Amino acid sequence: MAIRQLRFKGDPILRKKSREVTKIDDRIKILLEDMLETMYKEEGVGLAAPQVGILRRVVVIDVGDGPIKLINPEIIEEDGEKIDEEGCLSVPGESGKVKRPAMVKVKYLDENGEEQIIEGTGLLARALCHEIDHLNGILFIDKIIEADEE
Repeated sequence: MAIRQLRFKGDPILRKKSREVTKIDDRIKILLEDMLETMYKEEGVGLAAPQVGILRRVVVIDVGDGPIKLINPEIIEEDGEKIDEEGCLSVPGESGKVKRPAMVKVKYLDENGEEQIIEGTGLLARALCHEIDHLNGILFIDKIIEADEE
Protein backbone atom coordinates (compact mmCIF):
# COMPACT_ATOMS: atom_id res chain seq x y z
CA MET A 1 0.00 0.00 0.00
CA ALA A 2 1.05 3.61 -0.36
CA ILE A 3 0.72 6.98 1.28
CA ARG A 4 -1.16 9.29 -1.09
CA GLN A 5 -0.45 12.98 -1.57
CA LEU A 6 -3.03 15.15 0.21
CA ARG A 7 -4.72 18.01 -1.63
CA PHE A 8 -5.12 21.30 0.19
CA LYS A 9 -7.53 24.27 0.28
CA GLY A 10 -7.27 26.12 -3.00
CA ASP A 11 -6.90 22.92 -5.05
CA PRO A 12 -9.83 22.95 -7.54
CA ILE A 13 -10.37 19.18 -7.19
CA LEU A 14 -11.66 19.72 -3.64
CA ARG A 15 -14.56 21.77 -5.07
CA LYS A 16 -15.71 19.18 -7.63
CA LYS A 17 -18.48 16.63 -7.19
CA SER A 18 -17.20 13.05 -7.07
CA ARG A 19 -18.49 10.35 -9.42
CA GLU A 20 -20.35 7.29 -8.22
CA VAL A 21 -18.39 4.04 -8.11
CA THR A 22 -20.05 1.64 -10.57
CA LYS A 23 -17.63 -1.26 -10.20
CA ILE A 24 -15.73 -2.29 -7.07
CA ASP A 25 -12.48 -3.61 -8.51
CA ASP A 26 -8.91 -3.92 -7.24
CA ARG A 27 -8.26 -0.24 -8.01
CA ILE A 28 -11.04 0.81 -5.62
CA LYS A 29 -9.86 -1.65 -2.94
CA ILE A 30 -6.26 -0.39 -3.23
CA LEU A 31 -7.54 3.19 -3.06
CA LEU A 32 -9.41 2.36 0.19
CA GLU A 33 -6.28 0.81 1.75
CA ASP A 34 -4.07 3.70 0.63
CA MET A 35 -6.59 6.20 2.00
CA LEU A 36 -6.63 4.45 5.39
CA GLU A 37 -2.84 4.40 5.51
CA THR A 38 -2.71 8.10 4.57
CA MET A 39 -5.38 9.01 7.14
CA TYR A 40 -3.53 7.19 9.94
CA LYS A 41 -0.18 8.76 8.97
CA GLU A 42 -1.79 12.23 9.07
CA GLU A 43 -3.63 11.39 12.32
CA GLY A 44 -7.06 12.14 10.90
CA VAL A 45 -10.38 10.46 11.70
CA GLY A 46 -11.67 10.50 8.12
CA LEU A 47 -10.56 10.91 4.54
CA ALA A 48 -12.49 11.27 1.29
CA ALA A 49 -11.09 10.33 -2.12
CA PRO A 50 -11.03 13.95 -3.44
CA GLN A 51 -8.55 14.75 -0.65
CA VAL A 52 -6.05 12.47 -2.40
CA GLY A 53 -7.00 13.75 -5.86
CA ILE A 54 -9.50 11.04 -6.86
CA LEU A 55 -13.04 12.15 -7.80
CA ARG A 56 -14.82 8.97 -6.72
CA ARG A 57 -17.45 8.53 -3.99
CA VAL A 58 -15.16 6.70 -1.55
CA VAL A 59 -14.60 7.50 2.15
CA VAL A 60 -12.67 5.99 5.05
CA ILE A 61 -13.31 6.78 8.72
CA ASP A 62 -11.90 5.63 12.04
CA VAL A 63 -13.12 7.42 15.16
CA GLY A 64 -11.38 4.91 17.40
CA ASP A 65 -13.58 1.85 16.83
CA GLY A 66 -11.65 0.50 13.85
CA PRO A 67 -11.68 1.43 10.17
CA ILE A 68 -14.91 1.91 8.21
CA LYS A 69 -14.75 1.87 4.40
CA LEU A 70 -17.71 3.41 2.58
CA ILE A 71 -18.38 3.35 -1.15
CA ASN A 72 -21.12 5.64 -2.53
CA PRO A 73 -22.22 6.78 0.96
CA GLU A 74 -25.53 8.59 1.14
CA ILE A 75 -27.24 10.12 4.18
CA ILE A 76 -30.73 8.63 4.40
CA GLU A 77 -31.78 9.95 7.79
CA GLU A 78 -30.65 12.64 10.21
CA ASP A 79 -31.89 13.83 13.57
CA GLY A 80 -31.16 16.62 15.99
CA GLU A 81 -28.30 19.05 15.77
CA LYS A 82 -25.00 19.54 17.50
CA ILE A 83 -22.46 22.33 17.19
CA ASP A 84 -18.88 21.25 17.68
CA GLU A 85 -15.28 21.89 16.69
CA GLU A 86 -14.05 20.70 13.29
CA GLY A 87 -10.83 20.69 11.38
CA CYS A 88 -9.71 19.01 8.16
CA LEU A 89 -6.52 17.43 6.84
CA SER A 90 -7.01 19.46 3.64
CA VAL A 91 -7.34 22.75 5.56
CA PRO A 92 -4.38 22.62 7.97
CA GLY A 93 -4.24 25.15 10.77
CA GLU A 94 -7.91 26.13 10.54
CA SER A 95 -10.76 25.01 12.73
CA GLY A 96 -14.14 26.25 13.79
CA LYS A 97 -17.55 25.38 15.12
CA VAL A 98 -19.88 23.67 12.65
CA LYS A 99 -23.53 22.65 13.08
CA ARG A 100 -24.16 19.01 12.10
CA PRO A 101 -26.93 16.47 12.79
CA ALA A 102 -26.59 14.72 16.17
CA MET A 103 -27.45 11.40 14.50
CA VAL A 104 -27.19 10.20 10.91
CA LYS A 105 -27.97 7.00 9.09
CA VAL A 106 -25.86 6.39 6.01
CA LYS A 107 -26.44 3.85 3.28
CA TYR A 108 -23.30 2.65 1.48
CA LEU A 109 -21.64 -0.27 -0.26
CA ASP A 110 -18.90 -2.22 1.47
CA GLU A 111 -15.83 -3.60 -0.32
CA ASN A 112 -17.83 -6.65 -1.41
CA GLY A 113 -20.53 -4.53 -3.04
CA GLU A 114 -23.03 -5.36 -0.28
CA GLU A 115 -25.38 -2.58 0.76
CA GLN A 116 -24.93 -1.60 4.40
CA ILE A 117 -26.43 0.97 6.74
CA ILE A 118 -24.41 2.61 9.49
CA GLU A 119 -25.90 4.76 12.21
CA GLY A 120 -23.65 7.32 13.83
CA THR A 121 -23.87 9.75 16.71
CA GLY A 122 -21.28 12.08 18.18
CA LEU A 123 -17.93 12.10 16.40
CA LEU A 124 -18.97 9.34 13.98
CA ALA A 125 -22.03 11.33 12.82
CA ARG A 126 -19.83 14.42 12.40
CA ALA A 127 -17.16 12.48 10.47
CA LEU A 128 -19.74 10.88 8.17
CA CYS A 129 -21.28 14.28 7.33
CA HIS A 130 -17.88 15.95 6.92
CA GLU A 131 -16.53 13.26 4.55
CA ILE A 132 -19.75 13.03 2.50
CA ASP A 133 -19.57 16.83 2.11
CA HIS A 134 -16.12 16.34 0.56
CA LEU A 135 -17.70 14.09 -2.09
CA ASN A 136 -19.94 17.01 -3.05
CA GLY A 137 -17.16 19.60 -3.18
CA ILE A 138 -18.08 21.14 0.19
CA LEU A 139 -15.47 21.95 2.84
CA PHE A 140 -16.17 22.46 6.53
CA ILE A 141 -14.96 26.07 6.22
CA ASP A 142 -18.09 26.71 4.10
CA LYS A 143 -20.21 25.85 7.15
CA ILE A 144 -18.28 27.45 10.00
CA ILE A 145 -20.52 29.31 12.44
CA GLU A 146 -17.65 30.61 14.54
CA ALA A 147 -13.99 30.51 13.50
CA ASP A 148 -11.31 29.87 16.09
CA GLU A 149 -8.48 32.34 16.33
CA GLU A 150 -5.11 30.74 15.81
